[in-house]
Amino acid sequence: MSKQILLIEDDPDLAELISDYLTMNYYDVHHAGLGQEGLDLLNTKERDIDLVVLDLMLPDMDGMQVCQKIRGNKNNMTNKVPIIMLTAKGDTTDRVLGLEMGADDYIAKPFEPRELLARIRAVIRRHEQPNQADSQSDSLTFGRLSVFPDSHEVTIDDLPVRLTTHQFQLLHYFATHSGKVLNREQLWQAMPNDDSSDNIDRAIDVHISRLRALIEDNPRQPKRIITVRGVGYQFATDQV
Repeated sequence: MSKQILLIEDDPDLAELISDYLTMNYYDVHHAGLGQEGLDLLNTKERDIDLVVLDLMLPDMDGMQVCQKIRGNKNNMTNKVPIIMLTAKGDTTDRVLGLEMGADDYIAKPFEPRELLARIRAVIRRHEQPNQADSQSDSLTFGRLSVFPDSHEVTIDDLPVRLTTHQFQLLHYFATHSGKVLNREQLWQAMPNDDSSDNIDRAIDVHISRLRALIEDNPRQPKRIITVRGVGYQFATDQV
């Protein structure tokens, strides 16, 4: 059964673009051009809606108010529906405020439809798979990339990526230390079963080159594993 997406967006051209792209990817999209219209649609359908894509700037009320009304409705299950907020603003304050209001994710315009699709899939997956320490489905998700520690699986756009044991150990270490700059010695220690090497720096560089070939859209211009010259590598926290 197709997932039901409620799109609350007042720009008709953008709404049509998003609706067409999501429909092509087997989602059913319900569109509302006003905040109140979106709330009415959500309350009418109640549990049918799987996710709300919500624009921050709307003619009748802003997206923060819509988000607050959804989360504040304790009378039915709609207050649990996941929300991805859209905005033309890149201000960190808006992002933080949106997340504090109860949004599950945040994407700034302009964006590629593929990025929105990836975020929708990731947010829905997180809601369908409770985050429990003993759960096989527990994952570390960065945009379109997900790492599943218990099953030693990795997916991009929900498609499996085949990694060796060493590659998975290295990626898992990166994922659990995202945003931190890690030197080669730290990364080497993350692979305790690796063979001894007289040149640790070279060995790590080779491992990372091979890992990039598997997880980067363009390994020559990496966006996930970033080189920090003279220090080591950093795994990007914000990814698409």
